Amino acid sequence: MPFDPTELRKSDFPWTSDTAYLDSASIGPVPARSRAALDAFNALRSTPHRIPKEVQFGALTRARSLAARLLNVSVGEIALATNTSFGINIAARALPLEPGDIVLVSDREFPANVYPWMNLADRGVQTEMVAVTADGWPDEARLLERLSDPRVRVLAVSLVQFSSGYKVDLAALSRATRATSTWLVVDAIQGLGQFPVDLTETPVDILAAGAQKWLLSPWGSGFFYVRKEILGQLTPPFAGWLAFQGTDDFSRLTQYNPKWHDDARRFELITLPFQDFAAMNTSLEMILGIGLDQIAAHLQRVQQPLLDLAARRDIPVTSPRGAHGCAIVCLKVPGAAKLHGVLRANEVICSLREGSLRFSPHLFNSVDDVARAADVLEANL
Repeated sequence: MPFDPTELRKSDFPWTSDTAYLDSASIGPVPARSRAALDAFNALRSTPHRIPKEVQFGALTRARSLAARLLNVSVGEIALATNTSFGINIAARALPLEPGDIVLVSDREFPANVYPWMNLADRGVQTEMVAVTADGWPDEARLLERLSDPRVRVLAVSLVQFSSGYKVDLAALSRATRATSTWLVVDAIQGLGQFPVDLTETPVDILAAGAQKWLLSPWGSGFFYVRKEILGQLTPPFAGWLAFQGTDDFSRLTQYNPKWHDDARRFELITLPFQDFAAMNTSLEMILGIGLDQIAAHLQRVQQPLLDLAARRDIPVTSPRGAHGCAIVCLKVPGAAKLHGVLRANEVICSLREGSLRFSPHLFNSVDDVARAADVLEANL
């Protein structure tokens, strides 16, 4: 049976009875069950002597395990982080790049996947921007062509483009970077949580994602993946005090073992916000319980009223459909800024990005929510 969000809306998103929230690409709402987990952990925090170590650090252990399940990888390949930028900066500073090397990125990428690479100019590493297509989407053909240049050592891409919802052909990029021994680094914040991602089937080298959007988790929660085969090639650019072997035994912290953890924990910086990860765990359990295939199919169904409106009123759709499409629908309507305000006044929440209205429904949305957005738009065009 197709996924029906009715009960989920009642239990975890009751406020959706009044508001059509179609903006998970900006901020994903925290489900009631995850808020309860957050509140429970904060209640313990007010009496810290009552927090068992296995509960405090167990939240982080559970978070690594759930993130590994989400990506179909081993737990040892997951490190926890507070945002996407942390993981991208780890990639930029830990990969063994040399003067003259080139990092390839698409123009119009989200800044989190640009500035860390540009900042490598101090090491003589060049960031090359590849122009987008006439539609404003990444030119994957040109990106693949540039991989033949031996100076290109890194291809850095977003799994889904923030402003258009363009989903890259990760499988094709993976094959090409494997063939050319190029590191593939992925900013996955706009993709994880809305469709399946299997890194065993489609290998990448490093993937980073904050959890506050499609993973419906608090600010300050997230993770990144480092492929186990390259762990030994990467030296952490800083030394977190729990990144070394033996430091989980607090009774002998001054023995100062200089050996990094054998797994991706070597990149973590403690103290992490334990309470936020406790809430993230609850959200990930919910998402994994529903199933990413179910969520992806649901999101394809609910977006239809906007696409029907675009076809009926000849409104340009600036987000791709088909293989490169996802849950994000972008419409280039005349007077977009004004209409954005009209929608909000009618309790329809979306974003204005790069001149288009960006709608990003999620698993808690119904077809009626999206139809409401389409009705408000049509009445005010």
